Amino acid sequence: MSELLARISSEPLDPGTVDAAVAGPEHGAVVLFSGVVRNHDGGRSVSALEYQAHPEAEHFLRRCCEQLAADSGLPVAAVHRVGDLTVGDLALVAAVAAPHRAEAFAVCAELVERIKREVPIWKRQRFDDGLSEWVGLDACADEHPGVG
Repeated sequence: MSELLARISSEPLDPGTVDAAVAGPEHGAVVLFSGVVRNHDGGRSVSALEYQAHPEAEHFLRRCCEQLAADSGLPVAAVHRVGDLTVGDLALVAAVAAPHRAEAFAVCAELVERIKREVPIWKRQRFDDGLSEWVGLDACADEHPGVG
């Protein structure tokens, strides 16, 4: 297995890079999750998102990936985007490889949940009506004092 890929990026994400970070001849399954900016939330039309991250967010992402890789014995990788994103842009790409699909799906789902719960990244949703709201900032501040 190559070096663990766990990165915060302001550049567009490349799913192929994340896939390649976990793939290997011993694995019969690679599950690749792509989190995409959608055009709605809570019944309102979303035009764009702005993701921001705590300066230590990449450390938290790496720790999250390392812990899950150690717990599962499987290769995991994740890259999260920050900055201004529009509808259709990739915000998160996460991958897990395993000998069989069931464990790859289960561990990838756990990886995404841990990232959402443990990595201090928050977003401002911009709505078509010109209003905006921050999402996740309160949870980040509770989990990571000094944020917000």
